[in-house]
Amino acid sequence: MSAKATTTQADPLNSLGEAIESAAGSLGHAAANAKVTAKAAAVKVKKTAHSGAYHASYGVAFGIVFGAVFLVELLPEKNVFRRGFEDGADEGFDAAIAKTASRKAKRRELTDEAEELEDDEEPAPRARKAPAKAKAKRTAKQ
Repeated sequence: MSAKATTTQADPLNSLGEAIESAAGSLGHAAANAKVTAKAAAVKVKKTAHSGAYHASYGVAFGIVFGAVFLVELLPEKNVFRRGFEDGADEGFDAAIAKTASRKAKRRELTDEAEELEDDEEPAPRARKAPAKAKAKRTAKQ
């Protein structure tokens, strides 16, 4: 019996090409997934950083105010230091309110000026200062 064995050998370049195509496809999917995952991670990091900054500033402000109020309450009512703390706190609060109102008024002025412009009208360009060296040369020539 003569059995003829047929063996088919796979082309090594063909299998290498398939492996490269498979790897390229996997990398393409991984890159797309990595981009989405990186964006989600960046959003979470930003939220965490903002939350940390908020809680840190809240803690500092609360500690300062609570400490000052606690100190004032320990002092006798007619004490000079107590009156100074209370008056200073009142003046500081009033100054902060006035500063905020002033800032808001300036913003309103800028907004009103911008609204006064026509849609196709552009603001006038600012005049540029000539450099000092160029000005000196012009005056020397005259």
